[in-house]
Amino acid sequence: MTLSRPQAAALLERHGLSPRRTLGQNFVVDPNTVRRIARLAGVAAGDVVIEIGAGLGSLTAALAETGARVVAVEVDRGIVPVLRDQMADFANVEVHEADAMQLDWSNFIASINAAHGRDAHAPVTVVANLPYNIATPLVADLLDGVPEVHAMLVMVQAEVGERFCAKPGTEAYGAVSVKVAYWAHADIVGSVPPTVFLPRPKVDSALVRITRHAQPAVDDVLPDRLFTLVRAGFAKRRKMLRSALAGVVSAEQFATSGIDPTLRAEQLSLDDWAKLCRTVHP
Repeated sequence: MTLSRPQAAALLERHGLSPRRTLGQNFVVDPNTVRRIARLAGVAAGDVVIEIGAGLGSLTAALAETGARVVAVEVDRGIVPVLRDQMADFANVEVHEADAMQLDWSNFIASINAAHGRDAHAPVTVVANLPYNIATPLVADLLDGVPEVHAMLVMVQAEVGERFCAKPGTEAYGAVSVKVAYWAHADIVGSVPPTVFLPRPKVDSALVRITRHAQPAVDDVLPDRLFTLVRAGFAKRRKMLRSALAGVVSAEQFATSGIDPTLRAEQLSLDDWAKLCRTVHP
């Protein structure tokens, strides 16, 4: 059952709980919003969807209604028993108490797939309502190290969503934009106002759909080398590349790559970064 604001508040009060600021908890308390998220996730019967930060289970229930197998991950040990009780009537939901930032994701997914008679590396979808402090590192880690995650639908602060999808030459474009473009295609597919959360945050949120490429967008450079170069460039994003990458890329290497050293990091596309990386690491 999806929860309204009064129902969620009453449920928390009944169990002596309250949203924890340290965990960035903002529970979705609007049935229309959770159903929209479930629809945008594009999951159906036969799919496995891992929900990160399941909370009180409103979105979990909406995902379960699609017929998909839902694996709900929740870090708050006080919330977990409430979540299990809320999901008791859904045979296609299983609840795991775990910290998404500490999980051995490949083994976790392999065990889930095995339990449901699927190949260990069968693709899964991740759906998540992510607090600001973990949104970027978690999405980056899943893209870098968990190829079984073939798609994500994440709800994040609007400015974080913009960074995931940003194009070269824009203010939001940064190192994480390059990383996402390397592994996947990302789109903002919806906005979410503060009014649908308990408690209400001070900023708008965005729904971002991230779909992994069958192969990296640039498949002839090593990602570790590429991303190390990109991070170095954006660490001093207001400086020209010749200053930002001093000691990393020589004048001769800029010339060989065809990249203008007077540009700034935000002006380089993924292909440009790849050209530079090929020259530095032939």
